[in-house]
Amino acid sequence: MGMALIMKANRFLLAAIFVGVSTMLPVAFAEGGSVMQAAPTANPLAVEGKLPSLGGATTWLNSAPLTAAGLRGKVVLVDFWTYTCINSLRPLPYVRAWAAKYKDKGLVVIGVQAPEFSFEKNLDNVRWAVKDMKIGYPIAVDNDQALWDAFRNEYWPALYFVDAKGQIRHHQFGEGDYEQSERIIQQLLSEAGATGIAQDLVSVDGRGAEAAPDWSDLKSTENYVGYARTENFASSDDPVAGKRHIYTAPAQLALNHWALSGDWTMGKQGTVLNKANGRIVYRFHARDLHLVMGPATAGKTVRFRVLVDGKPPGASHGSDIDDQGNGAVIEQRLYQLIRQPKPIVDRVFEIEFLDPGVEAFVFTFG
Repeated sequence: MGMALIMKANRFLLAAIFVGVSTMLPVAFAEGGSVMQAAPTANPLAVEGKLPSLGGATTWLNSAPLTAAGLRGKVVLVDFWTYTCINSLRPLPYVRAWAAKYKDKGLVVIGVQAPEFSFEKNLDNVRWAVKDMKIGYPIAVDNDQALWDAFRNEYWPALYFVDAKGQIRHHQFGEGDYEQSERIIQQLLSEAGATGIAQDLVSVDGRGAEAAPDWSDLKSTENYVGYARTENFASSDDPVAGKRHIYTAPAQLALNHWALSGDWTMGKQGTVLNKANGRIVYRFHARDLHLVMGPATAGKTVRFRVLVDGKPPGASHGSDIDDQGNGAVIEQRLYQLIRQPKPIVDRVFEIEFLDPGVEAFVFTFG
């Protein structure tokens, strides 16, 4: 699966729809519902449509509002992302590097922050994330899904490559194909008349959640904690939608099954802990385990402790906990909890929250 492109997508969508595209590139579906994008057509690049209006953005960060007309003469890279999506975070080292390398040659990178969860519409959260991730290029906040709809987009991440005439010339759905993407940027800049474009490729070193996944040992896929989209829930009782309930975790879990223990309220998107010492357990197979979570009440801190196979994680701890498994939920974001060294085998992850008031949304792996 080394070349697979893993992305969040409408799992019922069989083909992506573009603005003004007369033909579509073939797609293949990898194990677990992920998508592998077939190789693009050879040069010259086809015209897939025109850059739609950007006027639907609810606000702009790092820039005054940009317009399609005002961007004529520039090569534009539009990146649909959302700040808690692991598939959006892992390409960021490349997108930041391209923005810096080609800015003086006429490239404009625009990140479209298209929220999946309701808390991702909070501008304070987005401002914090943009600053924390050291993103300096313009960010269009798309809380009303206007740009998402204008592009007829269905994916996080999705890259659209726009030439100096305002024409969409290429797209990239999901992670991967970074060399091809940079070559296309170079080609479009050359077409626009830029000179002195270095033909070498950027070299990046993704850290923390931005590090490239270990495809060869990845046997767990994302799983939501809210009742609307969760799978393989293994507590003694079925999910009780929207009501406070005391759950019990089983003694053993099958691979990719999970359970709650304690007093929780399972909502549509996320699940909230009502009393201290509630637990979530998950049997997984991956190098990395992440959990998107945050305090249900702004400004609250929720302490937690992580165990792997019943023990402190030690060398397997992620960037958001110490080797004893201790951490704290402060922001609404993705937390990297496990990064284990080889050999990668099935592990039982357990997180116990020492305070009430956490809200958990989705597990992702890498």
